Amino acid sequence: MKRQQKEPNTIAKKQEETIDYEVYCQYTRVWIPDPEDVWRAAEIIKDYKEGEPILYLKLEDETPLEYRIGPKDNALPFLRNPDILVGENDLTALSYLHEPAVLHNLKVRFTESNHIYTYCGIVLVAINPYEQLQIYGEEVINAYSGQNMGDMDPHIFAVAEEAYKQMARDERNQSIIVSGESGAGKTVSAKYAMRFFATVGGSANDTNVEEKVLASSPIMEAIGNAKTTRNDNSSRFGKYIQIGFDRSYHIIGANMRTYLLEKSRVVFQAEDERNYHIFYQLCASASLPEFKDLALSNAEDFIFTSQGENIFIEGVNDAEDFEKTREAFTLLGVNDSNQSSIFRIIASILHLGNVEICSERDGDSCHILKNDPHLAHFCQLLGVELEQMEHWLCHRKLVTTSETYVKNMSRKQAANARDALAKHIYAHMFDWIVEYVNKSLHTSSKQHSFIGVLDIYGFETFEINSFEQFCINYANEKLQQQFNQHVFKLEQEEYMKEQIPWTLIDFYDNQPCIDVIEAKLGILDLLDEECKVPKGTDQNWCQKLFDRLSSSVHFQKPRMSNTSFIVIHFADKVEYQCDGFLEKNRDTVYEEQINILKASKFQLMADLFQDTNKDSSISTSSSSKSSRVNVRASKPTPKVPNKEHRKTVGHQFRSSLQLLMETLNATTPHYVRCIKPNDEKEAFSFESRRAVQQLRACGVLETIRISAAGYPSRWTYPDFFNRYRVLMKKSDMTIGDKKLVCRNLLETLVKDPDKFQFGKTKIFFRAGQVAYLEKLRADKFRSACIKIQKTVRGWLQRVRYQKIRKSAINLQRYGRGYMARRYAEQLRLTRAALIFQKQYRMVRERRDYLRVRQAVVTIQAFTRGTLTRRIFQEFLLHHKAMMIQKHVRGWLTRRKFRRARNAAITIQCAYRRMRAKRELKQLKIEARSAQHLKKLNTGMENKIVQLQRKMDDQTNDLKTQNEHLVVAKASLGSEVNKLQKELEMMRSRQGDGSQLTSLQDELEKLRAELQEAHTHMKKLEEKHSNEKMGLEQVRYQSLKGSASQSVGRVQAELDEERQRYQNLLREFSRLEQRYDNLQEAKVCVCLCMYVSFQPGHKRNNSTQSSLESDSNYPSISTSELGDTDDAIQVEMGVEKAAMDIGVFMKLQKRVRELEQERKRLQVNLEKMEDQVNCKVGPCLSLRQELESENKKLKNDLNELRKAIADRASQNSSSNELQDGYNLLLGQLKAANEELEVRKEEVLILRTEIVSAAHQKEETTNQIVTSDWGYLNEDGELGLAYQGLKQVARLLEAQLQSQARKHEDELAAFNTQIELLKDDIEKKQEMLNHTMSLSPEAQVEYSVQQEITRLTNDNLVRTLQPPTPYTLIHIIILFIMSQKPQLTRQVTVQRREKDFEGMLEYYKEDEALLVKTLITDMKPNAVSATVPCLPAYILFMCIRHADYINDDQKVHSLLTSTINAIKKVLKKNNNDFEMTSFWLANTSRLLHCLKQYSGDEAFMTQNTAKQNEHCLKNFDLAEYRQVLSDLSIQIYQQLIKVAEHMMQPMIVSAMLESESIPSLAGVKPMGYRNRSSSMDGEGPGSYTLEALIRQLGQFHSVMGEHGLDPEIAGQVIRQLFYSINAVTLNNLLLRKDVCSWSTGMQLRYNISQMEEWLRGKNLHQSGAVVNIEPVIQAAQLLQVKKKTSQDAEAICSLCTSLTMQQIVKILNLYTPLNEFEERVTVSFIRNIQNRLQDRNDVPMLLVDTKHTFPVLFPYTPSALSLETLHIPANLSLDFLTRV
Repeated sequence: MKRQQKEPNTIAKKQEETIDYEVYCQYTRVWIPDPEDVWRAAEIIKDYKEGEPILYLKLEDETPLEYRIGPKDNALPFLRNPDILVGENDLTALSYLHEPAVLHNLKVRFTESNHIYTYCGIVLVAINPYEQLQIYGEEVINAYSGQNMGDMDPHIFAVAEEAYKQMARDERNQSIIVSGESGAGKTVSAKYAMRFFATVGGSANDTNVEEKVLASSPIMEAIGNAKTTRNDNSSRFGKYIQIGFDRSYHIIGANMRTYLLEKSRVVFQAEDERNYHIFYQLCASASLPEFKDLALSNAEDFIFTSQGENIFIEGVNDAEDFEKTREAFTLLGVNDSNQSSIFRIIASILHLGNVEICSERDGDSCHILKNDPHLAHFCQLLGVELEQMEHWLCHRKLVTTSETYVKNMSRKQAANARDALAKHIYAHMFDWIVEYVNKSLHTSSKQHSFIGVLDIYGFETFEINSFEQFCINYANEKLQQQFNQHVFKLEQEEYMKEQIPWTLIDFYDNQPCIDVIEAKLGILDLLDEECKVPKGTDQNWCQKLFDRLSSSVHFQKPRMSNTSFIVIHFADKVEYQCDGFLEKNRDTVYEEQINILKASKFQLMADLFQDTNKDSSISTSSSSKSSRVNVRASKPTPKVPNKEHRKTVGHQFRSSLQLLMETLNATTPHYVRCIKPNDEKEAFSFESRRAVQQLRACGVLETIRISAAGYPSRWTYPDFFNRYRVLMKKSDMTIGDKKLVCRNLLETLVKDPDKFQFGKTKIFFRAGQVAYLEKLRADKFRSACIKIQKTVRGWLQRVRYQKIRKSAINLQRYGRGYMARRYAEQLRLTRAALIFQKQYRMVRERRDYLRVRQAVVTIQAFTRGTLTRRIFQEFLLHHKAMMIQKHVRGWLTRRKFRRARNAAITIQCAYRRMRAKRELKQLKIEARSAQHLKKLNTGMENKIVQLQRKMDDQTNDLKTQNEHLVVAKASLGSEVNKLQKELEMMRSRQGDGSQLTSLQDELEKLRAELQEAHTHMKKLEEKHSNEKMGLEQVRYQSLKGSASQSVGRVQAELDEERQRYQNLLREFSRLEQRYDNLQEAKVCVCLCMYVSFQPGHKRNNSTQSSLESDSNYPSISTSELGDTDDAIQVEMGVEKAAMDIGVFMKLQKRVRELEQERKRLQVNLEKMEDQVNCKVGPCLSLRQELESENKKLKNDLNELRKAIADRASQNSSSNELQDGYNLLLGQLKAANEELEVRKEEVLILRTEIVSAAHQKEETTNQIVTSDWGYLNEDGELGLAYQGLKQVARLLEAQLQSQARKHEDELAAFNTQIELLKDDIEKKQEMLNHTMSLSPEAQVEYSVQQEITRLTNDNLVRTLQPPTPYTLIHIIILFIMSQKPQLTRQVTVQRREKDFEGMLEYYKEDEALLVKTLITDMKPNAVSATVPCLPAYILFMCIRHADYINDDQKVHSLLTSTINAIKKVLKKNNNDFEMTSFWLANTSRLLHCLKQYSGDEAFMTQNTAKQNEHCLKNFDLAEYRQVLSDLSIQIYQQLIKVAEHMMQPMIVSAMLESESIPSLAGVKPMGYRNRSSSMDGEGPGSYTLEALIRQLGQFHSVMGEHGLDPEIAGQVIRQLFYSINAVTLNNLLLRKDVCSWSTGMQLRYNISQMEEWLRGKNLHQSGAVVNIEPVIQAAQLLQVKKKTSQDAEAICSLCTSLTMQQIVKILNLYTPLNEFEERVTVSFIRNIQNRLQDRNDVPMLLVDTKHTFPVLFPYTPSALSLETLHIPANLSLDFLTRV
């Protein structure tokens, strides 16, 4: 490296030495100096030859100019770059690198394209736009995150990403150096860089360190920033913030160092400037209650805040900023006590400035007025003694070796001491806050690396420059030296990396200037020495400077002043005024005043001044402790004696600056140079003179010079080949080695080998060579265009001649054809006339013939008809005569037969009567004989005695039974008394019905609210429908103008309306739930008042009655009694049944007891009947007595019931209770009556069966034996059977008639068998018909037949009253059901009902079920089964739990399922297949809960079988809501996973891959073509096919898992939105892709994606609408952009793009060759004016994180649960099918 001291204008001299005079020919464009615009464009109008004194030029306004050339005049002007290179992102990409080219490129980018960032090699040039730009949002951060530095447009985020990436890759600390003059935007740039790090490298835990780092900015701005004439928010101190990262590169802490706070601003502000913001913020909030003790008022009332005469900043609200400052304090952990102390100190400084010091008469002393309110407030706020502070503000102490003096101070000295105290207090408070911020941001974790952000003042020069400007410029000299060395080092590394020969490059070295300032006996050294002199003055120090430094080149003495000096810095000459240097360097504060502050009653104030040896810049020492940088000072710092209190300000600043430089040298620096475009703070206004000054000062031009001295233009071999292959020969194109091809081409085109060098991966060019190659390329294109034009014009002429010749031939052909056609037409007409005559004559003759023939046929038809009718009438008369004869002869024969038969019967009757009379006479004679009487009375006496004994025994038994009856009657009476007492208790409790009354009142209120809610809901629905219709009309009207914009707005309104509607529905559900709860509470109170019965789930008692057993009777009254509670609930409602159930249960229990007692008596009676079979009469009478007793008991029971009902009706105040009792008793009475009727029917039936079975005793006995237990249901049937046996013995004479009846019954049986056979045949036909149908039709037909059968059975069982015939029919069916031939049919019916679509599991198997179906489930395990199989299985388990009415089981299973799904998704949060699988199953489970919920709205598409499977006991609406929320969460996770997988593919596939080969062009790129951070690690290249293949994979996976097509469509729609957002954002942030060829490629890619959508039938999903902005952006790149018609077309075309996006694309549009034209500024302004009326959201980038609200449409399943098959590989053997 070679250092050389030289002026900046040596660049021009260097260029002049290497000038090629041949390029200064006609039409060459150049730059000439201009006093106003610095540089001005011109064009050479005459070739220039070496040595000529004049260069003839023409300005842009066509003004001619003679430009003098010579050693004493001007050098040859700089050459202009081609237009294609103007506006480049990187200044090093320019072919000619010099000051006018840099200035012009920055101006074009800033004023025309509104680009504020530009690369200049490794430097980012940032121009302050003085306007808020929408380029710093989170979506912009996401767009730059992970990108290479050259891939995107220049941005502060790109520099921050480069630093972050290099830190992670090289494991080396980084620094971002932000510099520039006041108002250039340094603080904002540093703030955005820190925001990027906080977003990208957020903390790994919940400590929110990144928020604390950002929170430090408003605090430091409040206490360290102020308004100046150049900047409204100027940083009056320098700071270096180190952001620490751990090994995972997450932020773990931060540290801040501060440099040279401008303390003089606390006590003095120039005109139109302000003090630090915190003073004005506190004054603006003085009215708050917590600040009343500060005694503050308006800022105009205080001297320290009103010297600038303008206390306001336009657009700034100090009160709001103060709230942000307090919030930042709180976030950083500053408690309220410390905040209050800080505000007290700030307020005390304001009061101290208002303390008025009065001079005494002698002028050497002064005093403070008594009762000065501001001094009192000052002492009160700081907690110090008023008298001592008042004394020492006007006096000071002098200490000598022998004694101590107290000396008076003059008014001026006292005022200076007061101001020094104020500055000292503020400086210490500033340092304390910085130290506290560092403590808050410090972390105990080990710091792996850090990124430092240096926000430091730029080079400053004013009319009056003092000590502050001197320190600032000294710091910039050090930074510029480090910058020059780093730039040279990078250039050297680049050449060595590419292995090309390089020579030493001269660059400006400012070490001599630095030596003048900091070397021994330099400016700072002499200043410190003069400060040690007791009576040192600024004039003496200035004279010493003249004596010691006058020989230096960088130091000068002004001609007209002895109190100032000039230092020649790298940027400019600066004259410094010596006044105040010593005082500011000493920073003197009297010790007595400090001691008073140390004794403050407030701890914070005392802590600020405890360390007397503390440096002014506390943050320097504190931050060095927490820094992790291993640096060592070059020289040890000597200890200062306590007497000296502290080091001078200059010494402290030099030490801290040395430490900063060591830190920067230990890191990799990144440079941001901020430029202030104008002094008037006008938006996007560029003043060339101001910009050039700053470019020279910040080192940008030095970077350009160093680059231009070597090989500034660099091309990779592929890019060079693609760009300049048009210059190659055809033979060169066949060579496979591109490096060799490029080498051959350059050696052919550029004869001088020093103009280029071949590296390993790049070709290096000297300045101007790229422009030369571009000229050759343009010439080649121009010659090619001429050849194309020649060929095309010749082709056009040939085409024209061929058209004329073809037209002549056609005319001849048509003319000849016309003549031939006329002749042919004449021939055709002649022949047609002949044919017409022939046909006419033929038709006329044929018509006459047909008329005659028709007449003959008609006559024949009538004649033949008449003859036929005559024959038919004769035959008919003959037939009628025969019929009359037949009937007459038959009647005569029958009459004769009846007469003969009646005569025979009369003779038989007479003969039989005679025989009967004879036999009767004989029997009467035998009866009167004595022998017969003796036979009858034999053994009668013995039988009478035996019967008498048995009668006595029976009488005794009857007495015993009567006693039992008496006891039963007594117990019944006690029961009645007990019930009466209970009624009395109920009556007494009725007085406590206030609670019931209140509940009823509240219930009525809730009913009213519910009714209002219903009414309100209906109104909202009507309003919703009206608004929807209105919105539809608005949508239709808006579609005529801007369809897509209105669709978005209407959709947003619909979503908002849907949200409001859903909120109202939730409120309505809440009111309904509250209404139900209050009803339940009312029922409980009622039950507590009347009976001590707790309502619950009622189940039938298994011991209720034997009549509830498995009977074949259609309807049994006792079973209806058992189910009375259910019937009441159906008819009256749940609340009425709950009121009466207690009393009814007691009555029912009593009935059962009486029935059991009656059965026991009947059993005893049967035993007695067995003993006295011969005495039927007494037994029957006894039975009648028992039955009468039984009826009496029943009557007593009925009376008891009636009494209870009457008392309940009299005492009850509710009509509902009375109706409930009446209904219960009425049903009980009806049930008893029906029981009696059934008993009589059974007795009649039994009599007929026994009589009929007497003839076939063997078979009948078997039937009776088998049916005995079946029919003997109440005990009375047995008694009736025994009695009927006696009746059968007495009726033996009627045996024959009973046999006839039996035969009739057999005939009925045979008839029934025939009917059954017919039924079987019908069913066989039905089966055959069913088998002929399709499988789907078979299922539907079978279900319909089953529904019909069950419906008929239910109607018969429930509606038809039982009759004797129906009972007989049922018994017949029961007997026939025992026959073998019907067994198969019964078995088939039972098999159909075996599986009801439920799965049973034990409670302990629930964990295994969840583990098998959810936790361990893999999607491929059920890929070959029914989609969503786990959801169906889970629902079938829920159905069984609902079927058995186990609410705990339902709750546990659903809760476990939801939690397990959440755990699985959390575990597989990056697995698209697993997420899609569980989204499909969760949504299917949700649909099943809706489909089988029993709600009519969800049952419209169900089959009858599915309706039978609905849930019976539980309403799972709440779980449906939970599952709906879970489905939304899974959907969002699915979108996140899919977007994460597609993110790296989108930009490469949509914008970078060449779908159409050889369409894209390549432009010359600069130093930032590809970031050095990714050398050798190029990003993965994805094609459009890969992106479409990925989308297809997503769609197929969702389809395989059974995800609803509507949801899959929404997923694709969201993914297309993401593709649109990422593509459009990159398009808006990359200038290199905004070209016509990219628009063509993009349009082709979009068409391929649209084709994919159509192929997947997804074109209706709304995905195409989401990519409409990208489509319009592609069209915008392709359309013409010249005239106003083009502007109007663009405005009507780009309806989906905002005005900012359209203007941005037009500004970014870059021609790839010189044949394309740039978009003019006037055209862009025209577009802006036309789009002013649009109400677009001011948005540049699309929100990549926006997610459309997902809608889960209800999709019922057509699958029948009973047909579901569970694969064996799932290992669900513990589940039982129910």
